[in-house]
Amino acid sequence: MPKTQLRVGRLTKAHGLKGAIKLELFTDDPDKRFVPGAVFTLQVPTGSPWHGKTLTLSELRWYNGHAVGFFEGVTDRTAAETLVKAILWIEQDTAEPSTEEDAWYDHQLVGLAVSRDGQTIGSVARVEHFPAQDLLIVKTEQGEVMLPFVKALVPAVDIAAGIVTITPPAGLFEELPEDDDDESVSDADVPAENVDTAQAENSGDTESTDDAPQA
Repeated sequence: MPKTQLRVGRLTKAHGLKGAIKLELFTDDPDKRFVPGAVFTLQVPTGSPWHGKTLTLSELRWYNGHAVGFFEGVTDRTAAETLVKAILWIEQDTAEPSTEEDAWYDHQLVGLAVSRDGQTIGSVARVEHFPAQDLLIVKTEQGEVMLPFVKALVPAVDIAAGIVTITPPAGLFEELPEDDDDESVSDADVPAENVDTAQAENSGDTESTDDAPQA
């Protein structure tokens, strides 16, 4: 049965001295995804000592509402710190429907029409995964546009209808007209009496006149 990779978490910070690592979970079902013996593929920089390796979970615990993972072979804080920012992936059967809310496989999204204000403006070319967030790469007539895959900008994904509805900020998918620079006002555009008054007010001179009241 065909399989795909599903992102389920990110390692964020070493916890304690025994190799535990805090987790940011990208799954609504951690009790299913994070069981002892679960094996994760790691997304790390090519220079990382963990590049090309997998990580096996020994135990998942909760501390003050935060998920903390213990992994085989990670026995101290130094080793744990080498895994910070690593993204955890698992293999998933593509035929198995997702039971998680707002969770889709990449292959389900690629090719979907992208609609803004009821108008189709392009299609999903691919999905890019980064530690901070995912990006939808939208193919348009003008080229590819990177759109953060967050609820505020992608409020609806309808796999059955084949449509991704987006609400991007102005200027992301089109060039905004440049505002005309405000023309500076020259002295010639100001009545003479106003120019004299302004110059007097800004001169900083404090000389008294003959008409000034005497002490």
